[in-house]
Amino acid sequence: MSLLLLFATVVLALWGTGLIWFQGPGRAGRRTALAALWLAWLGGCVLWGWSPQRMATAWGLWLASLAAMLCWWSGLRPSNARDWADDVARPLHMQPLGPWSRGRQRLALERVRNFRWRSEADYDPRWERRSYDLARLASVDVAASYWMGPAIAHTLVSFGFDDGEQLVFSIEIRKRRGEQFNALAGFFRRYELALVAADERDILAVRTNVRGEQVHLYRVATPREVMRELFVAYAREAEALRGQPRFYNTLTANCTTIVWQLARRVGARLPLDWRLLASGYLPEYLRDLGVLTPGHTLEQLRAAGDITARARAWVAPPQADDRAAGIAFSRAIRAGMPPLPAQATENTPE
Repeated sequence: MSLLLLFATVVLALWGTGLIWFQGPGRAGRRTALAALWLAWLGGCVLWGWSPQRMATAWGLWLASLAAMLCWWSGLRPSNARDWADDVARPLHMQPLGPWSRGRQRLALERVRNFRWRSEADYDPRWERRSYDLARLASVDVAASYWMGPAIAHTLVSFGFDDGEQLVFSIEIRKRRGEQFNALAGFFRRYELALVAADERDILAVRTNVRGEQVHLYRVATPREVMRELFVAYAREAEALRGQPRFYNTLTANCTTIVWQLARRVGARLPLDWRLLASGYLPEYLRDLGVLTPGHTLEQLRAAGDITARARAWVAPPQADDRAAGIAFSRAIRAGMPPLPAQATENTPE
C-alpha cells in the first residue's frame, strides 16, 4: 500500500504542478513557490503514511488534495472575452444564403482572414466577408506544416473551387495578446480553441515565408457531396464555438483530432490511429487509407507537394486585384503536383 500511495502521489504531484504552473496566479516566481509548497505537502503525506498505522490518514490527506485540485480544475471556464491576438481576434460567422437543397448550398462567411504578413509583428489585418456556392467545390487538400521535427505538424484543410479560389480552415489555439504556444500548457486548459478560415496567401504563406516552416500539400480523393458536407461541418463548428467556447487540448482537441471528428461526423470511415496524435505522420495515415493521388509513392507526393520554396519565390502579378492575386498564389504553389483522376471526386451513388 505504501508503494501504491507513492505512485499515486507522483502522478498527482506532476498533474498538480502543471496546473499550478500554467494556471496559477502571478508571475513565474510566485507560481514556482506555490508549486514547491504543493510538492512539499504531498511529500509530507507520503512520509506520514509510510507507517501502516498512519496509512488511512495519509490516504485521507491525499484524497483531500485531489479533491481540491479537481475543484480548481472544474472551475476553469473557457471564454470568448479576452485580449486576443489580432490573428484570432474575430470569430468566424456563417450565414446561409437562401434555401439549402441537396447538391446546392450557398453560404456567406463573415470574418475570413486575409492578412498581409511582413513579419510576426508587422502585418496588415484584414477580415472579409465572402460568399460560396458549394456546388462549385472541386477539391480538398490537406496541408501539413512542420514546425518542430518530423513528428509534429500543424494540419490545415484547404477547399478548392472550380474558379481557382481556395479557402483554408485551421483549428488553432486562440492566443491571448503576446502569448506563445506551449504543448504542455495545452493539457491544462490554458488555451481556448479557434477555428480560422483564411485565404491561402495569408495562412500558408505566413508559415512558409514568416515563420520558417516547411509546408506540404496533399490532394485528397473526396466525393463532392462529402466535400460540401465537410465544408458545412467546419462552418457549423465555428458557429458552435462562437456561441459556446471550448478549451484546446494537446491530446484530444487539437488541429488534427478535431478534423478527424468533423470528417467522421459527415460519414467518413476513418479509424483511430496513433498518427492522429503524431500529426507529422498524417500523410502516411492518408496513404494507408488509399485517398492520396494514385500511381505515385508517398515520397513522390511529398516532394511534389512541398510548397515551401514556391511560396517564398512567388511574386504577385502586376496590377492584379486581391482576389486574382490569391488565385495566382494558389495555382503557383501547386505547380508540379499530380492531379487526382476525375472520378475520384465524383458524387457517390444515391
